[in-house]
Amino acid sequence: MEVWTLSTSTGSGYHHGDLRAALLDSALALLDAEGPGELSLRAVARHAGVSPNAPYRHYRDKEALLAALATRGFTELGEHLAAVAPGEDPDAEVIAMACAAVDYALDHPGVYRLMFGQACSGHPDTIAASDAAIAIVAERIAAIAEPERREPLRIGIWALVHGLSTLLLDERLGTPTRAEADALVETVVRTMLGAGPDRPDGGSATG
Repeated sequence: MEVWTLSTSTGSGYHHGDLRAALLDSALALLDAEGPGELSLRAVARHAGVSPNAPYRHYRDKEALLAALATRGFTELGEHLAAVAPGEDPDAEVIAMACAAVDYALDHPGVYRLMFGQACSGHPDTIAASDAAIAIVAERIAAIAEPERREPLRIGIWALVHGLSTLLLDERLGTPTRAEADALVETVVRTMLGAGPDRPDGGSATG
């Protein structure tokens, strides 16, 4: 069984024959340090401490390796979203999921940019992992919102979270601390949830 944890350790090689996981960890470290343009199977092999041909046992080319990284990213993002405990306050639950998603992007900037880049957008495994992560959000929203509001709310939250993540990664919103970033996400999402034009009473959009 592979352990899908994102690691940024360098030059440690692999153990117990878990070559696939070691290659992904090495690829992630190089991705964060140099970006996808500089990533190659040879560089990944050198970083992992294996022979130049070893990566081809699992990945036929660079594109396959990038897709595997993006797939793992969406899988881990989904795990972070699923870990948010349901609560009595629907708005607080949605805000917690938004913060979890932005925190993931800030913790793993290289793989996050890759996840939403064109290089992996058409790979079946990546699409499936992305859909699974989105489904977690949709399931939570279905439990707290009227049917006619669910899809617009899901799209709005997804777009808002991705936009905030990108702006924060690009430092277009300054360089806030993690606590400040979480507070910003909470304020923006809470404002969106309560700003619907059909809510003249000022109530929650998910209530």
